[in-house]
Amino acid sequence: MVDVTEDFLTKAKSYLGEEGRRVRNYFCCGLQDFSPEPNSYDVIWIQWVIGHLTDNHLSDFLKRCRAGLRPNGIVVIKDNMAQEGVIMDDVDSSVCRDLDVVHKIIRRAGLHLLAEERQENFPDEIYHVYTFAMR
Repeated sequence: MVDVTEDFLTKAKSYLGEEGRRVRNYFCCGLQDFSPEPNSYDVIWIQWVIGHLTDNHLSDFLKRCRAGLRPNGIVVIKDNMAQEGVIMDDVDSSVCRDLDVVHKIIRRAGLHLLAEERQENFPDEIYHVYTFAMR
């Protein structure tokens, strides 16, 4: 598990309880600085965080994730998607990218999209939530 806030990692350990035994390591750092151990993961799950990385940091991180996968492993991203273009959020200094931008970053990282799904039953006035599985 990776997070930039030590307090979040501590709370995650408490929240997970016995299930936390399944988490091998807790890393306190930004994803732009994190390198998964090569050939170690069946699944790398990235949720609601890509907007805090620049396009280059995201592409480089995904390349490192690809190297961290075992044979037949997958990388999953679940995140908000803009309807069009890239939208900057001045409150938390994040961005929300549209599908075309995310697809380009995935390809640039050398990953191939296996599946893509839009989460259903969300109001139209909020960002769409998509999940991508790639290898």
